[in-house]
Amino acid sequence: MSTRGAAPHFVYSPYKHVAVALPPDGGAISTAVTGAPTPIVGNGRSTLPPGVTALTLAFATGECGAETWDGMEARLLANGNLRAFVGAGIDYIISTGGEAGVFTCATDAGMEAFIARYASPRLIGFDFDIERGQSAEIVASLVRRIKAAKERHPELRFSFTLATWGASDGSLASLNDDGQRVMQAIRDAGLTDYYINLMVMDYGEATPRNCVLSAGVCDMGLSAIQAAQNLNARFGVALSRIELTPMIGVNDVVANVFTLEDARVLARFARESAVGGVHFWSLDRDAPCPAGVSGVSSTCSGLTGVPGFGFTTAFRDALR
Repeated sequence: MSTRGAAPHFVYSPYKHVAVALPPDGGAISTAVTGAPTPIVGNGRSTLPPGVTALTLAFATGECGAETWDGMEARLLANGNLRAFVGAGIDYIISTGGEAGVFTCATDAGMEAFIARYASPRLIGFDFDIERGQSAEIVASLVRRIKAAKERHPELRFSFTLATWGASDGSLASLNDDGQRVMQAIRDAGLTDYYINLMVMDYGEATPRNCVLSAGVCDMGLSAIQAAQNLNARFGVALSRIELTPMIGVNDVVANVFTLEDARVLARFARESAVGGVHFWSLDRDAPCPAGVSGVSSTCSGLTGVPGFGFTTAFRDALR
């Protein structure tokens, strides 16, 4: 597979958790829309909602070059699913790590093998989700590999996904210890031309030190904006280099609920401030829950009255 030209500055790409509704034979990735899997690729063509042309695929874990996807061999994803994406004209970002796993990279050769596995005219770039308490040494090694890879592949985007607060108490509280280790490693390595993707979700208790309050709860849309502004003010990351990823509907912290109006607020800010990207967790969850299912689910938002792909459409329309 060959690589593409320069990746776009702005990306709208919902997350696709490959462990959800992924055929074991490496066939086309599927997503839940109304409780039943619906192919993303059908008859060689994209069946994604209008306006969605890219996905962020999560999560590759393990050592670079020998990574797996929730236990699935990487070659199945690359040789099956991604070939279908290329044929259907769907762009993709490869995301690593995540809440449940760690991605490491000790050598430039390993990083090069990792990149080569997923290279195609539809590859936008790579994201490194760091939230498992990786040591400063592991993070520094990864950032050094990314810097070298960026020099070899200037056409690709490289981003770091980090947990955040949306503190509204004037403290500018933004990144936790994991995030601060990443920012220090970036500075030490002299890495430039990167993006910081903020997980604007799961703020916790509704207090000004965590989020922007509205009617006694965290206002998820305004808190996302505050998180971006805090990162800009405290760490000097330009808004054009900040991406935002909310968790739609009911978050893991169930008191934090991201609504359709929050999606519109966040997307309008993203458009007006020319941020680097908007994603959401996840395409699989952008569906109404079947009867008897509520709260946090991997295949529905936990909200009533929101149609299938309701969030996908709300983001798309407000980003225009």
